Amino acid sequence: MHEVKREIIEVDASDKAVGRVATQVAKILMGKHKPSFERHIDLGDCVVIHHASKVKFTGKKLVQKDYMHHTNHPGGLKTISMKKVFDANPADVMKKAIIKMLPKNKLRIEMMKRLIINN
Repeated sequence: MHEVKREIIEVDASDKAVGRVATQVAKILMGKHKPSFERHIDLGDCVVIHHASKVKFTGKKLVQKDYMHHTNHPGGLKTISMKKVFDANPADVMKKAIIKMLPKNKLRIEMMKRLIINN
């Protein structure tokens, strides 16, 4: 196997939509921007996101969007609004958007370890 050379790519998120930044970062973490991209090999680079607290939300997403998860018990559907999550920690909104855009397999954990989000 050959050695993977990883670069550190910095992304400025100020005054950009959350989804636009998330798709750009997800492509870099997967390695799709490289000509040697293979879906089953983790060739992605490290990403540092700056100014995550200055992102903009299009429409009424900040007020209307909810994050849901289920506890696998009867009546265990838990919801929390995006505004609460963003007020507590703006990096969590960005992280949730990025993690849902990555492939749902064992490589996703390793890709997320290379993500650094600065408020």
